[in-house]
Amino acid sequence: MTATDTTTRPAAGAGAPRRGGRRTRLGDGLSPMRAVPMLPAALLLLGFMLGPILYSLYLAFTDSAIRGDGASDTSFVGVQNFTDAFADGDFWNSVVLTLVFTLISAVLGQNLLGMGLALLMERSHRLVTFAVTSIVIAAWILPEVVAGYLLYTFFADAGSLNAMLTAIGLPGQELLFSAPIIAVSFANIWRGAAFSMLVYSAALSSVPGDVYESAALDGAGPVRRFVSVTVPLLRPAIATNLMLTTLQTLSVFGLIFIMTGGGPARQSQTLPLYMYEQAFSYGQLGYGTAVALLLLLIGALASIAYLRLLPEEDKR
Repeated sequence: MTATDTTTRPAAGAGAPRRGGRRTRLGDGLSPMRAVPMLPAALLLLGFMLGPILYSLYLAFTDSAIRGDGASDTSFVGVQNFTDAFADGDFWNSVVLTLVFTLISAVLGQNLLGMGLALLMERSHRLVTFAVTSIVIAAWILPEVVAGYLLYTFFADAGSLNAMLTAIGLPGQELLFSAPIIAVSFANIWRGAAFSMLVYSAALSSVPGDVYESAALDGAGPVRRFVSVTVPLLRPAIATNLMLTTLQTLSVFGLIFIMTGGGPARQSQTLPLYMYEQAFSYGQLGYGTAVALLLLLIGALASIAYLRLLPEEDKR
């Protein structure tokens, strides 16, 4: 046995306990005793998240009600609630208004305004950036009920909008009565554009400056640089922001309820307000829960569509 063999074998032997010790530590980390402290949190999640979800699924297939026969004797009705919804003209009116409200205020309004603000602030003075950010975020952090009341007073017949229009010689508008879905869409844009602005500001800050310099040297103007450089690089942020703003807008309730209550004549009754009316005004909990599940399905389909916009490497 050579000196080399003598020094090599202890080294190899010394490595074996380390590997065995590592396996022992991993095994200890997966032991049942280590999971005991997580048990209360798991029970809370099951009780407050999974429990209501399963109960909602149960209610959607029953005639459960706040008052009447469904309150004293709830029975299973299968898919009757869903077929009733599909046969109700008010339901389809709410679906159309929900899609219009989401398209105007989220897909177009919040995203375009947020992108525009992010691009302007990227090249503005720090004081301007701070002032604009503070104003926009102040609207975002307002409670939905407070924001709804402020926008109601702005669009009302004797509100700020008509006061400004008449001051410059233009006729007053009655958007809350003539086009309520447009009024609530502008209100949602005003309140929610801050989120898109922050998302796009963070995404723009990660774009290397030399990319724009190379495009400028190639003769690309500002519009060309935005279309050919900025938009492709921000594609993951755009898809993510579209999905988040769409899901948030689909569930808007307080803003519309305070401003119009879904009226006049159901002209601004989106699915959340229709669901609330059926479940609590008419007392039909089972039917209202079925409508809520259909709204959840619309959000899921929208999310799948937006995920397809992501590059393949961002889906992994």
